[in-house]
Amino acid sequence: MRAVASAVVWTAVVQVASIAGLFRPRVVADCGGGGKGGGAAEAGLAALAGEDSAAARLSPPALVPKRIYKSNGYLLVTCNGGLNQMRAGICDMVTIARHLNLTLVVPELDKRSFWADPSDFGDIFDVDHFINSLRDELMIVKELPLKLQLRTKKRLYSMPPVSWSNKTYYLKRILPLARKHKVIHFEKSDARLANNGLPIQLQMLRCRVNFEALRFTPQIEALGRKLISTLQRSGQFVVLHLRYEMDMLSFSGCTHGCSSKETEELTRMRYAYPWWKEKEIDSEVKRLQGLCPLTPEEITLVLKALGFTKDTLIYIASGEIYGGERRLAVLKDAYPKLVRKEKILSPDELRLFQNHSTQMAALDYMVSLASDIFIPSYDGNMARAVEGHRRYMGFRKTIVLDKKKLVELLDLFQGGALSWDEFSDAVKEAHKSRMGQPTERKVIPGQPKEEDYFYANPQECLGSNGGLRDIS
Repeated sequence: MRAVASAVVWTAVVQVASIAGLFRPRVVADCGGGGKGGGAAEAGLAALAGEDSAAARLSPPALVPKRIYKSNGYLLVTCNGGLNQMRAGICDMVTIARHLNLTLVVPELDKRSFWADPSDFGDIFDVDHFINSLRDELMIVKELPLKLQLRTKKRLYSMPPVSWSNKTYYLKRILPLARKHKVIHFEKSDARLANNGLPIQLQMLRCRVNFEALRFTPQIEALGRKLISTLQRSGQFVVLHLRYEMDMLSFSGCTHGCSSKETEELTRMRYAYPWWKEKEIDSEVKRLQGLCPLTPEEITLVLKALGFTKDTLIYIASGEIYGGERRLAVLKDAYPKLVRKEKILSPDELRLFQNHSTQMAALDYMVSLASDIFIPSYDGNMARAVEGHRRYMGFRKTIVLDKKKLVELLDLFQGGALSWDEFSDAVKEAHKSRMGQPTERKVIPGQPKEEDYFYANPQECLGSNGGLRDIS
């Protein structure tokens, strides 16, 4: 009896020690200065920059009570895509598991993408915080019980759920499969849950996972805070998400401004990856439809037209720009105070993150959230994820470029049909209502790909101050 009692006490001590310090408050908000919630905004940015108070660290909130329920089985998930595509998928998978009363196994991240990043979930996100902060909603485990591990090695029921599915699909089609097989594996996690038409409780849970449970590792957060602090010491700064990397150009088929040799290289790459289904693409047609990322030369003209002056501090959030320094020359000439994480941090500081694209993207994500203005050159997964997160932070200024209109204006200006003043006025007018202010999410029944993406504007979760509503 003494031995059993000692074991129980020791287990309790270990558990308490493991969760200590994991739950400091992380309110990141900004209501654009002044007004209700302004104090929370300053506190949030200070926390993001590494100025957390000692009291917050020493007095963590109590562990949320555990939800007790009869599990209908286990859900294994293999995420696909880059960091932000996987991030949204993880939020959806938690929500689906909660809806079906399943036990979720910590998701496996994509290692087959263009970057072949070997990072696991725990290399990017704080696993213990993820599990413990959601324990009042569902059970999350790091791995299957041994008996089920042995069973799934012989036979595992795998499937990709139907894209953009609603709660009825999961209740009627997926739940019976989970009960039958005990373990069900989702091969893909991207866009597997509808944007709209879901109960408010499920929408709110998606936000809670995204904004509260998915915390980066202490190493990523510490380096991200250093980046932010360095930038903020120079005053206000703009983050330009310049999505002009090789994989994006190849996948989209956008070759405007590329040489014939570069166009051939990008086309070969597209054919080399079987999961990139679209092969024959007319680049100019796609560009006129506003479906291509702006080139560095085009974004330079747009920034000037929007009124950004030569002394603007601009942080480039991206991977390696296709064409290297040659393609950045015009942008650098117009904006000499152009920086990247590789310029601010030393090689030693970045060494652990090199060759891990998702971890490098996590640093850019943190800086993008803290910037005074965020401007994406392409409305991909990171652009939409950051836009939605900045709305949650108090509708911080995000300039969502109307690329279809901009391409039209750029061609008119460069063809001599518009003067500079006419071009600049037209660009400003086109973006008056595209600055991240509160707006209704566009719903198009039957066309989920065409409607506004939930994570870009999670309006159900935004209170009057832009923060997460009370979901207790």
